[in-house]
Amino acid sequence: MTAGVSDEERLARAALTRVVEPGDEHGGRWLREHGPVELMARLTAPALPEGTLRGAGEQRIEGYRIRAAAADPGRDLDAAAAAGGRFLCPGDPEWPSQLDDLGDARPVGLWVRGRSDLRIWALRSVAVVGARACTPYGAHMAASLGSGLAERGWVVVSGAAHGVDGAAHRGALAAAGATVAVLACGVDVVYPRSHAELIGRIAEQGLVIGELPPGGHPTRSRFVLRNRVIAALTRGTVVVEAEYRSGSLVTARAAQRLGRFTMGVPGPVTSGLSAGVHELLRGEAVLVTDADEVVELVGYIGELAPARRGPVFARDLVGPAGARVLEALPARGVLGAGDIARGAGVTTDEALGRLYELHSLGFVERHGDGWRLTQAAIHPSNTRRGGA
Repeated sequence: MTAGVSDEERLARAALTRVVEPGDEHGGRWLREHGPVELMARLTAPALPEGTLRGAGEQRIEGYRIRAAAADPGRDLDAAAAAGGRFLCPGDPEWPSQLDDLGDARPVGLWVRGRSDLRIWALRSVAVVGARACTPYGAHMAASLGSGLAERGWVVVSGAAHGVDGAAHRGALAAAGATVAVLACGVDVVYPRSHAELIGRIAEQGLVIGELPPGGHPTRSRFVLRNRVIAALTRGTVVVEAEYRSGSLVTARAAQRLGRFTMGVPGPVTSGLSAGVHELLRGEAVLVTDADEVVELVGYIGELAPARRGPVFARDLVGPAGARVLEALPARGVLGAGDIARGAGVTTDEALGRLYELHSLGFVERHGDGWRLTQAAIHPSNTRRGGA
């Protein structure tokens, strides 16, 4: 077993993953007050002294005791090992300490499949989440973010669900990058079933993690509570598409409460699938459109997105004095150098110098003793010189 935690504590925590539901703050407080070994001893004692476990009613405590009596941590650890997994506890070298920010809602432990070090990966990770029933636009943006972040050395974290989650994972995998799937079930359980191949690839190339022991099945509440782990594990959360009541917004708001960066990818204002994202953007979330902008926010000093601007036209290369001379010429007809100089507010000699400069750029041409504009000056969009 991994060094850092005693075998006794590891067995107790493994057992407690069958007793305490994810995010159960009563269980988290008891763990903090008594420690995992003592808590399991109390829950499995023939009689529980009154008031031993504060904050829960008798019926609820009895439910904990029934589950504790049935727990077999040795069997669960063997099942995880057979599936290529392991069990991490707070205090292990591989434990991501940022999960401690969840306080009493911190996971009892994490079941993990995959060969990489979760703590190291979590230090440079971003969550990409969104709607299950996403649009083609949402799937494209999620895959683009996944691959872009992976190419920049960032770990993409999501929930392996249909839609945005799956697209983000696939984008990272396609870029031969690192990705982590946080499940609302046991790490040996494939959910959704249609993602069997995807989850298998993530386990091979990345990491699959979850709070529930082997065989644990997903429920609606477990999906919602899983989102706090995604938010706490990562440096920031990007929401690609989300309706007003989307679980992805739960992840984003958890990230905000934890002091993590929260980002949103805008969509059409007519799309209900972007309504929740736009609501986030009206608050404290930051608008992002690609991986560069995400990294600029969550990364280190100097990891800046490239400057964005429109196309550069040849007319942009003309200096202020040349621009005044150019503007002094009519759209049609010919003017002499003296008239152009008066219109531009410069001397005749300077006007002539600027006219020859403009001639070399293709904006004016001689016509007898006068000058006139070329089509390139009248329609500058036809003389694009490149863009950034």
